[in-house]
Amino acid sequence: MTKKVITFGEVMMRLSPPGNSKFSQATSFELVYGGGEANVAISCAYLGMKAAHVTRFPDNALGKAATQFLRQHWLSTEHVFYGGDKMGMYFLEKGAVHRPSEVIYEREGSAFSLIEPSMIDWEDVLKDADWFHWTGITPAISEGPAMCCLDAIKTAKKMGITVSGDINSRKNMWKYGKTMHEVMPELVQNCDIVITSSTEIHEMFGLGQPGGKFRVSAKALMETFPRIKKVVGKNRESVSASHQQIQGKMWNGKEYIKTEILDITHVIDRVGTGDAFASGLIYGLLHYDDVEALNFASAACALKHTVPGDVNMVSLENVLSLMDGDTSGALRR
Repeated sequence: MTKKVITFGEVMMRLSPPGNSKFSQATSFELVYGGGEANVAISCAYLGMKAAHVTRFPDNALGKAATQFLRQHWLSTEHVFYGGDKMGMYFLEKGAVHRPSEVIYEREGSAFSLIEPSMIDWEDVLKDADWFHWTGITPAISEGPAMCCLDAIKTAKKMGITVSGDINSRKNMWKYGKTMHEVMPELVQNCDIVITSSTEIHEMFGLGQPGGKFRVSAKALMETFPRIKKVVGKNRESVSASHQQIQGKMWNGKEYIKTEILDITHVIDRVGTGDAFASGLIYGLLHYDDVEALNFASAACALKHTVPGDVNMVSLENVLSLMDGDTSGALRR
């Protein structure tokens, strides 16, 4: 049977100057939609899985347009809620060569930031799911999303559904009175799979050393939260904004696994590459062993660097081809 993944989080409008223009040069903006968790769901759908995203949009034309975007990319939107009048946005100036990209967020007071636990029946949402995925962005937005996320994780655990968390710390986002040190432990303790880094493990939980050995930090995290079965991350070497090198890594409680380095010499769009890694990992762990799953995740991540926009719209065949060593990019007829 086809596996189903459910994600939860904010979807924003992304506005970018055309090409690699700077904000100061812009006379128009290109519009796409994206958000870490929805990016994961869409990528899973392109890989052939069933996928649904849970979110809240403003009850206006912008909210309806964002819903249409999700549907256009194969997602079920039966659990999209409406209310409020503000759409979260972010502005992206795409870097090139030695000039980095720059992001400016405008998400305070958005429809999603005002979501409340009473709005969502998680048992109904998760009734036919195989996997639930969240990120550290959602509980950092405001208390309502944090409480909803906790309810979702607890419900998924009770229902025997695998839970993954991409626990990026985003420490500058926590502005509503709670800290990540107060909120994140209760969320993470009910996860099966965690995507993170040694630096983030130290920042959130005081374990290991910032920039220390990943396997040491991963072991400490699993000892602190025994439900966790695998801790996964990636090494990224930024040769320049246009040239990146990616390597996946995993501690599964028994062995430390690393992939070969994938060299991405002509980056089109780096945004969403972490989400592509997460979606590849979800697909991989549902269909392969740990080694193949990690290779699948790394290949999916590498391919996203070639796709404009937030979302990795590549097929299962594309990922498998890169896993098999085909880096030619040859025309297919």
